[in-house]
Amino acid sequence: MALDNLTSAPQFLLLGLMDSTDPHPLLFLLFLGIYLLNALGNLGMVAAVRSDGALRSPMYYFLGHLSLVDISFTTVTVPRLLASLLHPGQPVPFGECFAQMYFFLALGITESYLLAAMSYDRAVAVCQPLHYPAVLTPGRCSALVAASWALSQLHALLHTLLLSALCYPRTSSVRHFFCDMTVMLSLATSDTTAPKAAIFSEGLAVVLTPLLLVSLSYARILVAVLGLRSAGSRRRAFSTCGAHLVVVSLFFGSVLSVYFRPSAAYSARYNRLASVVYAVLTPTLNPFIYSLRNKEVKGALRRMLRRRAAP
Repeated sequence: MALDNLTSAPQFLLLGLMDSTDPHPLLFLLFLGIYLLNALGNLGMVAAVRSDGALRSPMYYFLGHLSLVDISFTTVTVPRLLASLLHPGQPVPFGECFAQMYFFLALGITESYLLAAMSYDRAVAVCQPLHYPAVLTPGRCSALVAASWALSQLHALLHTLLLSALCYPRTSSVRHFFCDMTVMLSLATSDTTAPKAAIFSEGLAVVLTPLLLVSLSYARILVAVLGLRSAGSRRRAFSTCGAHLVVVSLFFGSVLSVYFRPSAAYSARYNRLASVVYAVLTPTLNPFIYSLRNKEVKGALRRMLRRRAAP
């Protein structure tokens, strides 16, 4: 069926954030500024982690990969969003649409697994501080990151193949700013009962597995912190997890609100706005959330800027 789709060349008209066909230059400038800020923050974080010896701990290793995923995640969707704000209703070929879906899913799932790995890192740092270097060795950190990338590719490939095998009209209007999985399911003209059940069960496992790992890590952290006698020690322990907890809440909260709402509560406008949160705003805010109260990251960024400015 996917070959039939390619030969008959169905096209999808992306309507963007709005359903109107009028250009929105002010929104274009806003999202262009957000995208440039995203690139500045995440690429700066990647460069700082890779170049500064003070950021050699596992936490910053995971953070560097998270920033790399974040800039890639927004690059999959925002350029098309910017184009749709100036020229709404642009046709997107079948292959390009599903390629975008594949990379969007792969990077989104990678982010969820990396957030779970970072929560494990924080749990070991708080609950087993003396064994931290022995538990989170460079080899184990590399294995966690590699597993995050590999599992996400398999999940994204399965979802994309299931959806691309469905039949679609020759031309369809997509009420979104990218080829989203739920929207593509609603556009299919063939029977979607079996693919929908498979995608829902697989998607539930993809989201709930890292979320469960995050919850277990923070349960361990909470038990360990409550066992501390000093209020100052409790504050210091919580401060090491605060930034990660904010990022996790933003990402998983918006994802769950989009993909696991009752079908009776479906709203195209709400889905687009919530997608902006986890696909555009959260990846942009992540490097600034992590560096806002982190002296090591701010020091590394200052040193990197001084090296760049030096003649």
